[in-house]
Amino acid sequence: MLYSEKVIDHFSNPRNVGELENANAIGEVGNAKCGDIMKMYLDIKDGVINDVKFQTFGCGAAIATSSMATELIKGKTIKEALEVTNKTVIAALDGLPAVKIHCSVLAQEAIRAAIANYYEQQGVDPKPILGCDRNCEQCH
Repeated sequence: MLYSEKVIDHFSNPRNVGELENANAIGEVGNAKCGDIMKMYLDIKDGVINDVKFQTFGCGAAIATSSMATELIKGKTIKEALEVTNKTVIAALDGLPAVKIHCSVLAQEAIRAAIANYYEQQGVDPKPILGCDRNCEQCH
């Protein structure tokens, strides 16, 4: 299995790792098949993600995709963050082996879960915005 230099760099030197004490949005997702768990913390002010941290339990690709995802959304608006897909993460990492694509999907889901949590804390139903209430067994 070959990893790009960017994947190796983000695994070896992950960015934005840790817990964000002043987070006002937290999303946690996992994949039972591979055992990866991602937790993302966001500090959102005036619709902008001012800070972001993550904690990931999983393989090198899971750590690298989490790290890259945080880099892609830091300083962005909520709308811009919601436009980050697993394909965006893969492209930013210069690719992932096919058997590790699910890690990029988890990174996308962690972003969306944190933003859903933010909206819920604001008293806003995230389903019309995200298109999903994150409670269906079909995709979570």
